[in-house]
Amino acid sequence: MNTPPHPDADTPRDLVGIGVGPSNLALAALAHPLAEIDAVFYEQRPRFDWHPGLLIDGARIQVPFLADLVTLADPTSPWTFLNYLKTHHRLYPFYFAERFHIQRAEYDAYCRWVADQLPGLRFRHQVDSVRWNPERDVFEVDFTQLDAAGEAEALGRTHTRNVVLGIGTEPHIPDPLRPLVDAPGVPVLHADDYLAHRDTLLTAGHVTVVGTGQSGAEVFLDLLRNRPTGHERLHWIGRTEAFAPMEYSKLGLEHFTPDYTGYFHALPENVRDRLLTGQWQLHKGIDADTLAAVHDELYRRTLHGGWPDAVLTPGVTVRTAGRISTTRIELHLEHTQQNTRSRLTTDAVVLATGHRERTPDRILAGLDPYIRRDNSERPRIDAHFRLVLDPSITATGCNVHVQNAERHTHGVGAPDLGLAAWRSATILNALTGKETYPLPTRTAFTTFGLEQPQPQPRVPTARRAPTLTPLVDRR
Repeated sequence: MNTPPHPDADTPRDLVGIGVGPSNLALAALAHPLAEIDAVFYEQRPRFDWHPGLLIDGARIQVPFLADLVTLADPTSPWTFLNYLKTHHRLYPFYFAERFHIQRAEYDAYCRWVADQLPGLRFRHQVDSVRWNPERDVFEVDFTQLDAAGEAEALGRTHTRNVVLGIGTEPHIPDPLRPLVDAPGVPVLHADDYLAHRDTLLTAGHVTVVGTGQSGAEVFLDLLRNRPTGHERLHWIGRTEAFAPMEYSKLGLEHFTPDYTGYFHALPENVRDRLLTGQWQLHKGIDADTLAAVHDELYRRTLHGGWPDAVLTPGVTVRTAGRISTTRIELHLEHTQQNTRSRLTTDAVVLATGHRERTPDRILAGLDPYIRRDNSERPRIDAHFRLVLDPSITATGCNVHVQNAERHTHGVGAPDLGLAAWRSATILNALTGKETYPLPTRTAFTTFGLEQPQPQPRVPTARRAPTLTPLVDRR
């Protein structure tokens, strides 16, 4: 990846990445050895951070360590997790630890190690807009360089033939609780900010955790382990009908393969939407080991008689919420199966209510007339992770790719770390017009449709170099 410090302003880059989360970091790592790719990645944060508020001691990622930034596309890359361990003289300890799933904090440290060494990353650079310049057949990317305090320091513009949007997700706050999060006083916070407020939560009189997914389980378990026996004073509630384990069977995991991604992408839009609503347990359930740890801790607290002061109730929604004076919060609850309502008074609330894809509408507002949308006004995205744009743009060979914003077109695997390397390799193959990273033609034992397994999308034919016919000397 060629990233001159001061490129000629009149020479467009091959690629500009917007956002540096795991997805675009994987792309940057795989692009790094490609001399023909002139790329730069802009990120408004001062450094790489991966959900820092959820790096709870002992919490593990839900994918094997092989789902690092590059291995599943190029296991010989210098940016593999195993090479990170070797560089830090930790390969043998890891070997004897026999851990297939690493801690979240270790994954974060590994990603930061990669980010600190890649020359094409520009932190403290906030992208403001992307526009199409029809006179030059390039995208114009405007950005603001930020100082250490996060204030605007300088304005800049770069031109590029391709854009890759990897702006990630943002914390989801349910509407009934949004006014309480925005107001000062009694702590009502998203789980993304848990560690920053952990000391306050451990000393609060009563704490309620809302959300029955993995982050809710990890927050509840950490509070349970660190509050006094017999005086836990914890509530754990959520909308799902059970504290359900995540689907982790071998064949179930094949929903996170390129094979399933291709199958899902080829389905009609209404079928894709229906499937997504029923597949929540593939990615919103709780790791079985975490559920076991919660039960073990609760059981341990019964050994000397009595039950822990902890209430765990699934199938509950928060209808409304409000403050009682300035020190407490009242949640108005509804049990969906019983059709009953109740009130819960608490001193602090942690919202483990998940994340939602960030909308690219602000950044891509200048491209809106060119973006083709589906029946729900969502951007259409092709098999190579490119926005479907007006032919006046795509005919020039310029494209906007997206990362972790394509669940509606590519399925539940879109945010999965295990597909980041494959998706990045697919994008780079499209950009270079050749199989820079050869990809497997089959990745699952399951045949998801009645047709035989089809090869995964190859390099777009429009990007292939023409095949020349040898001349024959007919003397």
